[in-house]
Amino acid sequence: MFNKILIANRGEIAIRVIRACKELGIKTVAVYSKADSMSLHRMLADEAVCIGEAASIDSYLYIPNIISAAQITGAEAIHPGYGFLSENQNFVEICEAHDIKFIGPSLNTMMNMSDKAMAKRIAREASVPVLPGSEGAVKDVEDAKTIAKEVGFPVIIKASFGGGGRGMRIARDLKELSHYFEIAQNEALSAFGNPDVYIEKFVENPKHIEVQVLGDGKGKALYLYERDCSVQRKHQKLIEESPCPVLDDAQREDICKRAASLAAMIKYEGAGTLEFLYDKGQFFFMEMNTRLQVEHGVSEMVCNQDLVKWQIKIAAGEELTIDQEDIKINGHAIECRINAEDPENNFMPDAGKAEQLIFPGGPNVRIDSFIYSGYEIPPYYDSMVAKFLVWGNDREEAINRMKRVLSEFKVEGFSTTADFHAKVMDNKTFTNGKYTTKFLEENV
Repeated sequence: MFNKILIANRGEIAIRVIRACKELGIKTVAVYSKADSMSLHRMLADEAVCIGEAASIDSYLYIPNIISAAQITGAEAIHPGYGFLSENQNFVEICEAHDIKFIGPSLNTMMNMSDKAMAKRIAREASVPVLPGSEGAVKDVEDAKTIAKEVGFPVIIKASFGGGGRGMRIARDLKELSHYFEIAQNEALSAFGNPDVYIEKFVENPKHIEVQVLGDGKGKALYLYERDCSVQRKHQKLIEESPCPVLDDAQREDICKRAASLAAMIKYEGAGTLEFLYDKGQFFFMEMNTRLQVEHGVSEMVCNQDLVKWQIKIAAGEELTIDQEDIKINGHAIECRINAEDPENNFMPDAGKAEQLIFPGGPNVRIDSFIYSGYEIPPYYDSMVAKFLVWGNDREEAINRMKRVLSEFKVEGFSTTADFHAKVMDNKTFTNGKYTTKFLEENV
């Protein structure tokens, strides 16, 4: 086991990793920007190193300073959390060159699965259903038109190395395809440093369902069932729950087994997620996220497993001491992402000082957050300030518990999305479980 781990991240995920390390008896190193000098993750770690100015590119994304921080503190491994450098292949390669263990999949695995077109080819080999579309990157507009005619409109153009809705355009006819193709390429180049895009059939009104997997890097892979992440705004998830309320046991077992089979085939190491669109009883593979997900906690709550501890143990060379039959779904879990945003003003970010802060509590409630009373939220980073997670014996109990939790939360100094989430919990389309990715535009 490692003696010391550096966490190359900030906010609630840095705290989540620090807590897991402490329970494993591992010393921790926090890195922080000058804007995060009063951050909670800095206070909770055993050591802390300032790595630069407020801007992410000068601190949390600045690899030389992070590697230097690991070297001067004697950290043997780096946990990247999610976002920032968690799927940065260059960072993985540099860690390896400096004999620092990157807590995540191998460089080769990350390269293959970050290329969305390559990932689809691997999925086909593993008998995982994929959407019809291009076999790889599309060369030009004429090539795009040929593919679109084959699969049928509407189609979606996606960045091969993208995510989060950037480098993504929907085309409903040849004219729109010609117009959006170059725009998507330019966005992909700007956001991800690579202009490659691919094309696939666009599913109009699906559910977004993902399967959590855990691999030992040697060919053993397990699934921790699925999460429904369909409540989204501009492709950004807002609410997640596990299990999905509309799947039957046969559907659940089928897609989860296929996901684990793919992870085993590529000898996946650590925690990962396979994302699917679900429409009219069919699953279609979208991509694999080769990292921990923001919503990992709902899987932990229903499966009674600690994914961060498993990431660390696997990275240290320990074997998976659990088998698939040891992992059962118990009850129901829901997560609401609480953002410092104003829903009444088009969800505009609203940073400020947290005053009169009251966090909810009670049985089967988990609060993952980095804010405290008097803390000034920096305006430079992601707007999420907390994750509220609840567990219930069934979905109805979980929804009622989340309503109670949201009603208890109080903070002054900035707007939050808590009241928005409370409205969702009362919405009939949400409570019947049949909501899709169009839920917000159709219901709230």
